[in-house]
Amino acid sequence: MLDAERPPLDLLIAAPRGFCAGVDRAIRIVELTIEKCGAPVYVRHEIVHNKYVVDDLKAKGAVFVESLDEVPDGVPVVFSAHGVPKAVPAKASERGLHFLDATCPLVSKVHRQAERLVKDGHHILFIGHGGHPEVVGTFGQVPDGAMTLVETAEDAASIMPPAGRPLAYLSQTTLSVDDTAEIIALLRQRFPAIAAPRSEDICYATSNRQAAVKTIAARCDAMLVIGAPNSSNSLRLVEVAQRHGVKALLVQRAADIDFAWLEGVRTLGITAGASAPEILVRELVDRLGARFTVREREVESATEDMLFKLPRALVA
Repeated sequence: MLDAERPPLDLLIAAPRGFCAGVDRAIRIVELTIEKCGAPVYVRHEIVHNKYVVDDLKAKGAVFVESLDEVPDGVPVVFSAHGVPKAVPAKASERGLHFLDATCPLVSKVHRQAERLVKDGHHILFIGHGGHPEVVGTFGQVPDGAMTLVETAEDAASIMPPAGRPLAYLSQTTLSVDDTAEIIALLRQRFPAIAAPRSEDICYATSNRQAAVKTIAARCDAMLVIGAPNSSNSLRLVEVAQRHGVKALLVQRAADIDFAWLEGVRTLGITAGASAPEILVRELVDRLGARFTVREREVESATEDMLFKLPRALVA
């Protein structure tokens, strides 16, 4: 198609976007374990929620499973960035498996808070999405019955925690900032003495990516979010855009674009969830460039320089 035949399309590319420090660390742990120990290296659950990343690691020698029962004796196993219940590393130790924990340090921080609060006698109201691996992992840090899940504002308004125990709240790290603030306000209204976390549980990357979407939403006709359908932080980016009056769509790869959906769009916002690599952003821009005369501009709303240390066993 000649340039003169291509309709114009302005791209506003959100920054920050894509990989966060926890995701980058988790992927490197798998890669370095393969380099150090040789293939195969087993990974319990998807290391991060992104098919491109998972397929790339499979090609390098990673084998993804959902249970330690699927891991043979004598091979290394890595636990995903979402975290695992305490019973998982305990079982791995019982079997004599060599394991590495790629849990995001910010998720581990929530785990330690949960342990301290329960040890001090608190009952925890945990804000999160039932069944998400991070929620399952956090509940698995404390005894059964020590936490109650709060998924919605309706839950916060009606939940009846155990009587006679001090309350505290914690949250999943990848939630909507606005939704969580509403839930926390309701909990504080109902339970004025409820203890708050020492610091914000929603991670810096989640907050920054949602803020970046808000920054460009008012200037866009539509927004594409690159991410997986099982990625909590990516789904929240779609919701944030929609709540700011912009039609938004989650796509995993450039091939998923429905050009009919872009009919009438002159300014398109693009962002990527914290598990989506930058190569997928460039792939998307290239595909748009085959159909439109593209003019792209990055809109930076925050600078990120967070780095998390790798396990000593991999860098010694």
